[in-house]
Amino acid sequence: MVWSEQEAAWADGVAVAREYAAAHGHFLPPTSATWEGHPIGVRAKNARAAARRVRENEELRAASRPVTSAASAMTGARQDELDAIDPGWCPAWDTGWQRCYRLVHNHVQAGGTLPEAEGDVVVQGKDLGRWVTAQRFGWEQLLPVQQWILENTLQITPAGEDERPVKQTQDTKWAPNLAATRQFHAREGHLRVPRKHVEHPDRPGRPSGRR
Repeated sequence: MVWSEQEAAWADGVAVAREYAAAHGHFLPPTSATWEGHPIGVRAKNARAAARRVRENEELRAASRPVTSAASAMTGARQDELDAIDPGWCPAWDTGWQRCYRLVHNHVQAGGTLPEAEGDVVVQGKDLGRWVTAQRFGWEQLLPVQQWILENTLQITPAGEDERPVKQTQDTKWAPNLAATRQFHAREGHLRVPRKHVEHPDRPGRPSGRR
């Protein structure tokens, strides 16, 4: 006998979530994902919204502010069920970031080396090498806890100054143009440059040709 259709639907959803996590190594499906005919992505998104409502209500209470409604908040028992499937199923940051982190972590835990270049490892449609590189070069945009996670679980560190591309100033950008102009003038004796002409300062012997 089904005492509650809502509870029965929840139990079915948890079972599907467990199967999805076992197959993918995480319970962080994109919203469009389906599993065995179930809209697992939409269910996960709704579950995260309900769990985050709990956090928001707790913050309101801590600030002595009124809680407008707790009707859509997830119960502690349900959170425990999903936490048992994947402790990181409802991150405080972007779910896509957490999904890539878990894929990289699973890859390393399985004995693989940390992907460091684009195309090194692609899992579930995600280029893990590109993601790792993006974290290293975008370190300042990460939350402190994200930085701590990357450093302590994957030994990912921010990119050094010697790895970053040199930022060009207006002067350095203008220098090649000036060199090309001087080269053309020295060779042709004027600066009536044809519209389609391309001057290469590294090829001083090149004739003017196109006019």
